[in-house]
Amino acid sequence: MAEFTMELNEDQRGVRDWIHGFAAEVMRPAAAEWDEREEFPLPVVQEAARIGLYSLDFYAQQFFDPTGLGVPMAMEELFWGDAGLGLAITGTGLAAIGVLTNGTEEQIGTWLPQMYGDADDVKIAAFCSSEPDAGSDVSAMRTRAVYDEAKDEWVLNGTKTWATNGGIANVHVVVAVVDPGLGARGHASFIVPPGTPGLSQGQKFKKHGIRASHTAEVVLDGVRLPGHCLLGGKDKLDERLARARERARTGGSRTHNAAMATFEASRPTVGAQAVGIARAAYEVALDYAQTRVQFGRPVIDNQGVAFQLADMRTRIDAARLLVWRASWMATAGKPFTSAEGSMSKLFAGETAKAVTAQAMQILGGNGYTREYPVERMHRDAAIYTIFEGTSEIQRLVIARTISDVPIR
Repeated sequence: MAEFTMELNEDQRGVRDWIHGFAAEVMRPAAAEWDEREEFPLPVVQEAARIGLYSLDFYAQQFFDPTGLGVPMAMEELFWGDAGLGLAITGTGLAAIGVLTNGTEEQIGTWLPQMYGDADDVKIAAFCSSEPDAGSDVSAMRTRAVYDEAKDEWVLNGTKTWATNGGIANVHVVVAVVDPGLGARGHASFIVPPGTPGLSQGQKFKKHGIRASHTAEVVLDGVRLPGHCLLGGKDKLDERLARARERARTGGSRTHNAAMATFEASRPTVGAQAVGIARAAYEVALDYAQTRVQFGRPVIDNQGVAFQLADMRTRIDAARLLVWRASWMATAGKPFTSAEGSMSKLFAGETAKAVTAQAMQILGGNGYTREYPVERMHRDAAIYTIFEGTSEIQRLVIARTISDVPIR
């Protein structure tokens, strides 16, 4: 187990600088165009694949970094480049985490390569959990998966929403209810292979921010899947459901939930994305304050502006510390006894929203125009207090964990 450190080693610094170069040279020049187009930026993703940045090998290397800092470091640099393009490049990762946390070794080996493809034939994947009536409240999920024992097939029906890459993905990972009587404990995850009949894209959302990232509904109408598409396998599911039923009968503790396992593993990663957005906005504001002259002196000479920048930098560094701590703990196998994963996502998301707003204020009227990128960064940052668990849900998770009380 690696000791916690804030010092990146030589290899990590090399990877960081490589990603930073891609973000500066490829992502930033293209960011405004794809934000306006509100389309999946396939050419940018293909360029990332060409250099090896969008690839299973790259993400595996970062995921298995023994310090735990590989993934958050990469995320911060990509989202420093642009959040919409960053999500287009990394959106497949949530589905990949869903397979890694719930799948068998055979399923991991089979499906992860098909989620990324290669430089000559790029593939993407989608993780489908939220529903029109079940966002933060996963216990309200209605998408059903019914087992057809005679054919060893699962039949899925329902509608998913807010799915990154939903409908356009080659591979979908879908969370569905297999035992309604168990609430959130009666869920399971399924792989929906490419071209499966019955899966279609519903409404595509026109969003306030992260507009280069494709977000849509996914409709499942009589989708039939072979038994081997159940992540973890039928035997493991039956054992888990039996334990859940026994605990429900005796009033025991909660058990594994497929969607929550995926989100818990990804929260520090999402926090790192928010840190990248905040850092980008802070750097624009600092440069502007140092070069913009008003009343015969640079704007930063005014204490009110200088103090804002000091607060912005402090919050960014504090958010990064929380993200890196949670990432290291997860890699080291240390339990989140105080909901450290949720802490990192909560604070980083709130920081991104606050820092981008402060950056706009420092730029004044210029910050409100699309001539400067902070307007887009501010729109992008807003989602980080909403998706993958709102700030209110993160606070609820933290409060329940530190108090051991089922706060509602």
